[in-house]
Amino acid sequence: MSSYQPYSYGGGFEPPPFPVVRLRGLPFNCTDIDIFKFFAGLDIVDVLLVNKNGRFSGEAFVLFAGSMQVEFALQRDRQNMGRRYVEVFRCKRQDYYHAVAAEVNYEGIYDNDFHGTPPPSRAKRFNDKDQMEYTEILKMRGLPFSVKKPEIVEFFGDFKIVEDRIHIACRPDGKATGEAYVEFASVEEAKRAMCKDKMTIGSRYVELFPSTPDEARRAESRSRQ
Repeated sequence: MSSYQPYSYGGGFEPPPFPVVRLRGLPFNCTDIDIFKFFAGLDIVDVLLVNKNGRFSGEAFVLFAGSMQVEFALQRDRQNMGRRYVEVFRCKRQDYYHAVAAEVNYEGIYDNDFHGTPPPSRAKRFNDKDQMEYTEILKMRGLPFSVKKPEIVEFFGDFKIVEDRIHIACRPDGKATGEAYVEFASVEEAKRAMCKDKMTIGSRYVELFPSTPDEARRAESRSRQ
């Protein structure tokens, strides 16, 4: 019987490449939102702006939902952002993970291979979220862009939340940013709900952070602009 394999590359199945690109030549005032706009229409999972000695280096890594998205992203090589043209090129998974590790100074969290769902994204910037100041508001990050309030209510089903105080953050063009702010019945309740950190909605790992009413208000007013 023939051992024909339709996906054979030199005798073995080759997994799809890790869906990340590197950007160079970004304006120094560039934000995540600018990168979302630059790649409008593509499904971005994570954006990492690279800092060197505490200053933005003009480089970034962008992780997409799949390798087809990378092909589309590469077509935007040398397009303009502001007055600068931005280089978009392929890079290795290790380059992205090294940049993540440098950002958080926290090795060892990404030892598992990539299996189609993104790793918990990098924000262990505060190595211990317990040390942060809590209010009754938590910020969610890494949400599917199609998420709706009922899914967030279900995610926090075991906790008392103020349902009309759930705000899904949007960019000025109305598209979701993958972030949301959720108000709980009390500070203690918000603290207890942190046990849902890194749980999934759909195929996405969702990160939770202590937030403040002020940060939630700012996000809400940005979405209305």
